[in-house]
Amino acid sequence: MTRVDCALKINTKLCDKFSVGHYPMLFWGPPAKFSAGWEPNQAKAEIRVIDDGRTAERLLNWINKQIGSSYGFDDEKFENEHLPSNISDPGQIARAIYDVEEATATAFDIIVEHKMIKSETRASLIKFVQLLVAHHPSRRCRKGSAEVLVNFDDLCPLDTWSSDRHDVATNDMKGVLSNFNICGKEVPRGYWMFCRGSKNDTRGFSCGLWVLMHSLSVRIEDGESHFAFTSICDFIHNFFICEDCRQHFHEMCSSVTSPFKKARDFALWLWSAHNQVNERLMKEEASMKTGDPKFPKIIWPPKQLCPSCYHYSQSPKDKGSKQIDWDQDEVFKFLISYYGNTLASLYKEKGLLADDGKKATLDDLVASTNAVVVPMGAALAIALASCAFGALACYWRSQQKNRKYYHQLYSLKNI
Repeated sequence: MTRVDCALKINTKLCDKFSVGHYPMLFWGPPAKFSAGWEPNQAKAEIRVIDDGRTAERLLNWINKQIGSSYGFDDEKFENEHLPSNISDPGQIARAIYDVEEATATAFDIIVEHKMIKSETRASLIKFVQLLVAHHPSRRCRKGSAEVLVNFDDLCPLDTWSSDRHDVATNDMKGVLSNFNICGKEVPRGYWMFCRGSKNDTRGFSCGLWVLMHSLSVRIEDGESHFAFTSICDFIHNFFICEDCRQHFHEMCSSVTSPFKKARDFALWLWSAHNQVNERLMKEEASMKTGDPKFPKIIWPPKQLCPSCYHYSQSPKDKGSKQIDWDQDEVFKFLISYYGNTLASLYKEKGLLADDGKKATLDDLVASTNAVVVPMGAALAIALASCAFGALACYWRSQQKNRKYYHQLYSLKNI
């Protein structure tokens, strides 16, 4: 079963192909036949319109007649129950590049919708956007983040929070920000790929956000490690809407007593933090029966994905990461491969990322770590990592000569 939202622009051509003229419109037929589309009054069509499905009971009765079954509503079936398991196939993470884009766009939609940009959270959002500009695994998200960063002072002026104009300015800011598509016009799409759960209220956004954070952690350089740590910690603390999740993450961040100096250390800390979250959720979901039966929380990575990450065979009694003797060098290698190279492989196959040494237009390339594209009218030049944010800062300062900043724009060298 597949659901299509014809109100989304991305689905316009598909819905026209099936002559969708009202909602809901239900079709029945062999999956392979759907590639050709459907037209009214089509002779000998193998795709049929279900004209008796206005209620769940009538729809189920209609389906039972077609396949000679007797399914009832008491049968405990879950949505998407035939989803392939992605536990033992490392290549499945490649599909998560779409979910990383979806999570990025959704996060900013939540921030705008809930009016979460305030005087005390403004600087932390800028830092996180700087991190996205430099290291987001999606080219179009890096490009959209650069647009937001360059125009941030116009989008969210410093005087927005003055007491006499706060409400009006916040509504104006919401309208302006909503016009920015941080990952392109097609995102958010309204669905998940790798992060889709077997139930509609599981996985999804939280999964996509975790993949984004892990992908950022394996793309930074050593000198950027503590900046990345504080940017992610502050972003979750200020903008994640789950109060318990936010508080738990803040406690883990607060337990770090000395700055990170190596990218490896930060990547492993984030991996360990994720496993701590999974351990907490395992207990909650077991007691409250709220987990995804197809995708239960586990300690990551499982042995099927990274056998070399384990020093010894894990016994059935070992359910927590504290009982596992990890080979952290192998874990770090796995994180780089899984959330770095493999995650971006789908884009590389589709030609959306240029290979090293190849030329690319400003519209098609924002090479992570090595270059930043700032699309503004005629477009600026691509800068190398050592001067990318310097170029951004120069342009930003030239646009804002008469304004005083209360935050610092970091260069890639000194993040």
